[in-house]
Amino acid sequence: MNTEQFELTIGWLYPNLMSTYGDRGNVICIQQRAQWRGYKVQVLPLDQNASVEDIHKVDVIVGGGAQDRQQEIVMRDLSGVKADTIRDQLETGTPGVFTCGSPQLLGHYYEPALGERIDGLGLLDLVTKHPGADAKRCIGNVVIEVSASQLAQDLEKMLGSVPLIIGFENHGGRTYLGKVEALGRVVKGYGNNGEDGMEGAFYRNAIATYSHGPLLPKNPFLADWLIQTAFKQKYQTEISLSALDDTLANQAREAMFKRLGVNTPAVVQR
Repeated sequence: MNTEQFELTIGWLYPNLMSTYGDRGNVICIQQRAQWRGYKVQVLPLDQNASVEDIHKVDVIVGGGAQDRQQEIVMRDLSGVKADTIRDQLETGTPGVFTCGSPQLLGHYYEPALGERIDGLGLLDLVTKHPGADAKRCIGNVVIEVSASQLAQDLEKMLGSVPLIIGFENHGGRTYLGKVEALGRVVKGYGNNGEDGMEGAFYRNAIATYSHGPLLPKNPFLADWLIQTAFKQKYQTEISLSALDDTLANQAREAMFKRLGVNTPAVVQR
């Protein structure tokens, strides 16, 4: 297969406003893993200067975390035709990974500890509420067992098994799902709200999660799933990605699982 025939455009949601927790690492991970395989990659900021035409160009969307004030700025800009275009992209299967503040934007609303409710895009049937300024934050390492059926099936087809997802969560808001599938079940950590044992959400080909770390370097198979899914959507053909040497990532996963007392095979062979 001639990899030069395939091009990947990564849409990065508001990089100057929504990169609070180092989630730019997710963009870098997708970019590098595609380039290492010989694919052409463009990173396109989807910010205040982006047009609707820019949004239509992207093959995968990445959104990070933000403070309440930054989320308000984003939502003021991300309205009308811009919001409709992103909604249409995700509805038609454009893959994406959204961490912390981004899933809150995709839901119906976010109620901050102080200030007025921030309306979201309403793409995901979920709401997020902050229990108050004095409430304990949900902070720490998190391990997730994938329960989203389509993602689990795709990962098993890619890898031969469904590996655990590992990350780091740091959020004050509590997210409650409606009629949307959870990303997974909590093995360690708080997850969406520390109550129901669920973490994140999965819709069409969009991953929503509180897992930072950043997420994709700790779970490179998810980056590969995003790349493979993006190419399938764009070129309407199945593409098998060539193997990469993930020795260091696998060793890091093994070390974290051991530290957290999670007894599971951490190595994912490609």
